[in-house]
Amino acid sequence: MAGQTKVPLSQDLAEMSFDQSSYRNQTSFDEPQLEFDEESLNIGDRLEDVHFEEDSDELLEPGELDLDDDFEAELGSAATVNAEEMTESEYHDIAKYGVIELAGDDSCGRKVVVFSACKLPPHGIIDHKKLLGYLKHTLDQYVENDYTLVYFHYGLSKRNKPSYNWLLQAYREFDRKYKKNMKALYIVHPTTFIKVLWNIFRPFLSAKFGKKIEYVNYLHELGAHVNLHQLNIPEAVKDHDVFLLAKHQPDIRPTSIITAPLDTQQFGVSLEFIKSQNKGQVIPRVVNDCINYIEKIGLETEGIFRRSVSVATVRLVQSVFNEGKHVNFELYGGVHVAAVILKTFLREMPEPIMTFELYDYTVRIPNLDEEEQISETRRILDEELPRDNYVVLKKIISFLVQVTTKSDVNRMTVKNLAIVFGPNIAWGQGQLSLTAVGQVNYFTELLLTHYDKLFLT
Repeated sequence: MAGQTKVPLSQDLAEMSFDQSSYRNQTSFDEPQLEFDEESLNIGDRLEDVHFEEDSDELLEPGELDLDDDFEAELGSAATVNAEEMTESEYHDIAKYGVIELAGDDSCGRKVVVFSACKLPPHGIIDHKKLLGYLKHTLDQYVENDYTLVYFHYGLSKRNKPSYNWLLQAYREFDRKYKKNMKALYIVHPTTFIKVLWNIFRPFLSAKFGKKIEYVNYLHELGAHVNLHQLNIPEAVKDHDVFLLAKHQPDIRPTSIITAPLDTQQFGVSLEFIKSQNKGQVIPRVVNDCINYIEKIGLETEGIFRRSVSVATVRLVQSVFNEGKHVNFELYGGVHVAAVILKTFLREMPEPIMTFELYDYTVRIPNLDEEEQISETRRILDEELPRDNYVVLKKIISFLVQVTTKSDVNRMTVKNLAIVFGPNIAWGQGQLSLTAVGQVNYFTELLLTHYDKLFLT
């Protein structure tokens, strides 16, 4: 394409996958220990007492997908439950290990939940029954929306693996509501055991559920589905990836080509760049177009920001915007596409709209008393946040406040919108802990609830 300078290797691949020549020189790695004894593979008799429920998304009974369910209660509330108490009280002894974390959104606009087996402590350190409760508690905040699960398998060993009875109990506990909206499960660095176990369970599971599972042999392959820079990948997992690449020496091909941004680029570039190419206009065209379209025809659409759309659709609409062309959302899927594109714009900014520098201030807000929360947030917005960021954030928050005026129809209350948009306007340089997610959501709810007091200029 004219005006573009091609670079032969994607930045993500270069940064996350390393150079192949370096793999062959790293010979100090030991072959990881098989995570279960061979006799553990004989589990057929243990399945007799388990009732395997079909994942029957395609055969829903009338009313099962009713959005009039208590969406707000399912998503959780940042206002009624203190952000720290949500995980740091009852589950503090589990949460501190970071076994399960939130990592922003994937390329389809779905929340990404990460489970790292290597962070499981040895037996006797934690109560596995309580761990199960913590997993349910965590997922309960997201299962009403489409979500993606990334499982880093490396690090599961005899020292920390849960018992088979625990696995079977977990299967019983994670009923249909957890499976229905899990749109993808990426198993990273699968072992022979995992594949054997899957073959044992396969006859009891629906074909549709099976299609959600994908083995990912190397980290660079995962980058095709999620933003690797949003993942706080454990060092042990990175080292194991290097070991596997050195051992198997796969033919790594670039998954994308970096190009110099077009003059009309909207995604993946700074607000400063957009402003410089937009005759000094601060609000990006994609933000204006998405908001104007939803305001015009979509404010009463149920669950405006709850649905994901296909990667192909997102990429196609992004390319049209980046080329400076008009996007007719009706041709691509309507309101839900516009909603996902708005979230995608925020998520793909090189730096969050609240900036990395202000992240620590943001997550401390819930710890202040109510009056201090308002005054400190106003100070951050007025004195610390760059002016262009302030203008764009004000535009978006003002729009979301308008969305809440139709919440009796669209089901998007202040709390629901805070959960959806919080991780897209503020994040640190790494993966969000669940405590931080609650704090960010609380901050976002504050912006929505007290918009008139906070955005005075």
